[in-house]
Amino acid sequence: MKILYDYQAFSRQFYGGVSRYFVEIAKRLSNTEDTELQVFAPYYLNSYLEELEPGIVLGRQVSNVPKAVGRLLNIYNRAAIRSQVASYSPDILHETYFSKHSVALNRNQARVVTVYDMIHELSPQYFSAWDRTSRNKRLAVARADHVICISENTRRDLLDIFDVPSAKVSVVHLGFDSQQAVNTAPERLVNEPYLLYVGIRSGYKNFPRLLEAYAATKALHQNYRLVCFGGGDFSNSEIQQFKGLNLSSDRLCWMGGGDDVLMKLYQHAAAFVYPSLYEGFGIPPLEAMAHDCPVVCSSGSSISEVVGDAGEFFDPRDCNSIARAIETVAGSQARADELRLSGRVRIKSFTWEQCANRTHDVYSSLI
Repeated sequence: MKILYDYQAFSRQFYGGVSRYFVEIAKRLSNTEDTELQVFAPYYLNSYLEELEPGIVLGRQVSNVPKAVGRLLNIYNRAAIRSQVASYSPDILHETYFSKHSVALNRNQARVVTVYDMIHELSPQYFSAWDRTSRNKRLAVARADHVICISENTRRDLLDIFDVPSAKVSVVHLGFDSQQAVNTAPERLVNEPYLLYVGIRSGYKNFPRLLEAYAATKALHQNYRLVCFGGGDFSNSEIQQFKGLNLSSDRLCWMGGGDDVLMKLYQHAAAFVYPSLYEGFGIPPLEAMAHDCPVVCSSGSSISEVVGDAGEFFDPRDCNSIARAIETVAGSQARADELRLSGRVRIKSFTWEQCANRTHDVYSSLI
């Protein structure tokens, strides 16, 4: 079975969840006896591709590319991959993101596309009117022979919103490398109790409502700092919200850095709080579990599907619900320990080996 992954995810991201997903399954499928695999990306940005064995990636890494040049490289990539598809003649062509145009010249290849979430369709107000993701996603799904969704929730949303036969759609959960928690230094980066928030804070991530819950609950903002990792430093509008909520600047802390910093923050947090209104899957709760950090999270979308019984849930639109859930965990060593134990079990349900095997099954069913 010959598999080809196209350039799209790798020309868009230096790092990121979509490109990580394809590299992790490519690592494993390339070592499967009945599988031959290539990634064709004539010019790419992505750093994860360096982890693949020589000969798998056909292309050249570029960096510091201006946006205008990047567009030209993508035009070249789209044109070049058609000749590669013709010469390589893959059995499976897996499009790594959503494009208006197919890279296949004919129907000899089974075409697969992965849908990660339906946030553009469910909450268009969070995106520019010029954003073409939803349009291109619809086109990619329509021409695909099979669609992989990364959660059952995403599958349900896809079937509800797009006119797709249910038999054409499978669920393959993402994997997670729980070994990343091993041998991390025990150094404490924040010298007082804190709650941890990770990632971008805009739009559907629901950070302003978390702030409201935190500010309105004396036991939280007096006893715990709120540490935000990643997502860029606090914006002017966020600083104005802090002031409007009478939150002292010393109770809020932004930190950036690499995975080593994030691991240490997970290890010492009183709780990891995940208030997102919608996720297609949600890796951060699994990261927290891997580092024995109790998870307090939204009950909506795919989050409860991924977290299972290893989280304390709240209604993400209700500040009182958010505050109560955080207090339940941060204020009870017994409940925090219970979630830590449940988390250690839960992360075993999500491995890249399982993800690769399920993906292989999908490919095999199309030949």
